[in-house]
Amino acid sequence: MTSSTIPHLPPPEDRPVRVYADGIYDLFHFGHARSLEQAKKSFPNTYLLVGCCSDAVTHKYKGKTVMTEDERYESLRHCKWVDEVIPDAPWVINQEFLDKNKIDFVAHDSLPYADTSGAANDVYEFVKAVGRFKETQRTEGISTSDLIMRIVKDYNQYVLRNLDRGYSRKELGVSYVKEKRLRVNRRLKTLQEKVKEQQEKIQTVAKNAGMHRNEWVENADRMVAGFLEMFEEGCHKMGTAIRDRIQERLRGQQSSDDSFLLQNGKDDENEEYYDDEEEESDEEFYEEYFDDDELNPQNNGKDMNKK
Repeated sequence: MTSSTIPHLPPPEDRPVRVYADGIYDLFHFGHARSLEQAKKSFPNTYLLVGCCSDAVTHKYKGKTVMTEDERYESLRHCKWVDEVIPDAPWVINQEFLDKNKIDFVAHDSLPYADTSGAANDVYEFVKAVGRFKETQRTEGISTSDLIMRIVKDYNQYVLRNLDRGYSRKELGVSYVKEKRLRVNRRLKTLQEKVKEQQEKIQTVAKNAGMHRNEWVENADRMVAGFLEMFEEGCHKMGTAIRDRIQERLRGQQSSDDSFLLQNGKDDENEEYYDDEEEESDEEFYEEYFDDDELNPQNNGKDMNKK
């Protein structure tokens, strides 16, 4: 059923029109606010009720949310277009729900929204059929999923920022090796920026001095390569120190376990110990540490020579 074929009942004229809008409203953003503004302005005199689904219902039919149900309810209460929030709203609207809340119209965009059957039926099929649907327009370029993807894309930056603010790696759910790898990679990027800046300075000086292009490129590459060799040696020492610390912890824990077993007269050969703090093996650390060609000092040197 298209928006042009949806029947519409006449609105009441002796009282405010009770319009209902519902949704998840996770990470409440201006796209949500604009849809509620449209619903509020559907009629000259509108009382807007907004239903928000609970965590249990949302996780069952849509998936995990970032905000809890109480946080989502509270976000809606602070939106100026909302007159009343209905917590634990149903996923599918029926006549009983409309009668209970004295709802005249239901506002939503016209795109079909899957119901609980899993057969791609439209949640709003019923209200459209009885002439109580009021269409709103979606705001392009903004959605909760888009916001989440932006955060995931820049996850490492958010972790480093919060580590710098004083949060511990345990509070952020980050392993010891992961933290060290992020910090080293940040130093590498800082180094790359400095190298690029120095190359630009050398280029400027060469141009001002009238030096032949091939000559200043050769000199610049020679200086950069020598600097990267020195830095690579420092990175190797840091990686070795991290590896030694991990092995020392594991040996210390193994020694404690052996002492405990001897004191209790037990020696279970099948028992294994897992250190929660060290979630990555030495091999995984080095694989991940040098898995990004952009951050690998050896590859950087080769790339710069090509340029």
